Amino acid sequence: MDRLELLSDLSIPEKTKMVLMVMDGLGGLTNSACQQTELEHALTPNLDELAAKSELGQTIPIARGITPGSGPAHMALFGYEPLKYNIGRGVLSALGVDFDLQPTDLASRINFATLDENGLVTDRRAGRIATEKCIELCNIIKAKVSIPGVEIFMMPEKDYRAVVVFRGPKFSDKISDTDSQKTGVAPLQSHPLMGHEDCEAARKASEVVNEFQKQAFEAIKDQHPANGLLMRGFAIRPAMPMFNDIYKFNSACIAIYPMYRGLARLVGMNMLPVPADIPDEFECLKANWDKFDFFFMHIKYTDSFGEDGNFAKKCAIIEQVDQLLPKVLDLNPDVLVITGDHSTPCQMKSHSWHPVPYLLHAKNIRVKPNQNSFGEIACAGGTLGTFPAVENMAQMMAYAGRLNKFGA
Repeated sequence: MDRLELLSDLSIPEKTKMVLMVMDGLGGLTNSACQQTELEHALTPNLDELAAKSELGQTIPIARGITPGSGPAHMALFGYEPLKYNIGRGVLSALGVDFDLQPTDLASRINFATLDENGLVTDRRAGRIATEKCIELCNIIKAKVSIPGVEIFMMPEKDYRAVVVFRGPKFSDKISDTDSQKTGVAPLQSHPLMGHEDCEAARKASEVVNEFQKQAFEAIKDQHPANGLLMRGFAIRPAMPMFNDIYKFNSACIAIYPMYRGLARLVGMNMLPVPADIPDEFECLKANWDKFDFFFMHIKYTDSFGEDGNFAKKCAIIEQVDQLLPKVLDLNPDVLVITGDHSTPCQMKSHSWHPVPYLLHAKNIRVKPNQNSFGEIACAGGTLGTFPAVENMAQMMAYAGRLNKFGA
């Protein structure tokens, strides 16, 4: 019996309400100027007050020392073993834009990027172009790129992100990315992954990807700063157990960015309308409070500003969430968890392997004396300790009174 089978066997339907608020890339590192992390430096009176009557800890998204992508890190928080359910980014992006992904479709996430006169990547995000420009670029590619025997679906995601889906002969997703995730190098050619060199479906898929890339480069070569593209996360949609079936509740997703909506859709959560901004996410929670018993709320921009290395703006997003927090507390959820999927320290401008701050507010908790702040150091010394993120759902279910006893 694996973890999901155990939780499915033990879970019981109740009327309790739960909120999982994920502030993407929440964790940070100490800034040399202020000697605090972003979370510690931000002015967060509401989070600090809540921390004083909550349990704190820190999660390990995948395993110690492993830097997680957003996909597996969220899957862990949803209770799915991330090493088993490692879903390619392309599937998440396609589902996130509400594309009707067929079982044999091959999907890939796209970054529009800036290439120099030598074809080398100078900016993997093309200056974070606006979504309107992304739409224009997708339309150019759709008009100019064609591969015999293959249907190509090109869709904007948000900002510099897009998704492409290939439909045609049997494809394998066991192919390499064209995105090296480095600057100063040319986009890569795709090829079958090691051990799949003799797979005809992988060979065909990589050929189609390389032809698409070639034609797309020609189509947008004059569209500076987004005159190139990078593909990663090639994937075919897998079959998997559904979230609501496992935990026996009615769940809903509140998220702005398509990929995180894709994650929620993949596991079967109900999709609420796309919020306009962070305050609208909190209004969406209030408006739908009586309709669902589990809410996944996703806050993206803590991660975005972490990747930009913008300490002040990452702090500002944390402060904005803190100011809005009373809107959640006024609803009196039975269980409220506030955490991140991974750490994105501004000093590193990237995801990192560092443990992630975690706060759990519920009844029947063990409150640590003199605990008066929500930050990395406080969480490292919290009563919950350091635990795998995949244990989050079992913990939330237990505090919500939704798990039977195991064994006689």
